[in-house]
Amino acid sequence: MSSSAQEPDPVRDRWREPMELALAQARLAVGGGDVPVGALVLAPDGSPLSRAHNEREATGDPTAHAEVLAVRRAAEQLGGWRLADCTLVVTLEPCTMCAGAIVLSRLDRVVYGARDEKAGAAGSLWDVIRDRRLNHRPEVIAGVREEECARLLTDFFRDR
Repeated sequence: MSSSAQEPDPVRDRWREPMELALAQARLAVGGGDVPVGALVLAPDGSPLSRAHNEREATGDPTAHAEVLAVRRAAEQLGGWRLADCTLVVTLEPCTMCAGAIVLSRLDRVVYGARDEKAGAAGSLWDVIRDRRLNHRPEVIAGVREEECARLLTDFFRDR
């Protein structure tokens, strides 16, 4: 569980503002009937390179997860697939597909909000991102604005 709002957490507090941008993306997904997950890739200087939200329902593409779309768009912006020194910020813990894309794109860091006990691959169900057998292991920072991210998902599924 995340620490309360009153307790300062310098590791997570640094990512609160970028997570708000990811939350804004997640809210856009609902309009298209998609699960509200939002993501962005930050450049080494912290500026946003790309933003995305789930588009599986909107596009009929099973790989159109927010993380994959944000990674693709960031690579396009940089003109190459290596996203070294970049950070992915996402509202929900990445699944195995997204974890693979994160490792293969060489992102330095993944910051996520809500845990995904059913499909999470960054520490909950699996830990693909930090698997020692792989040649690249990004840093993982979990639980940033966790309650807000989880509430968005809970509300979405309750309304279904």
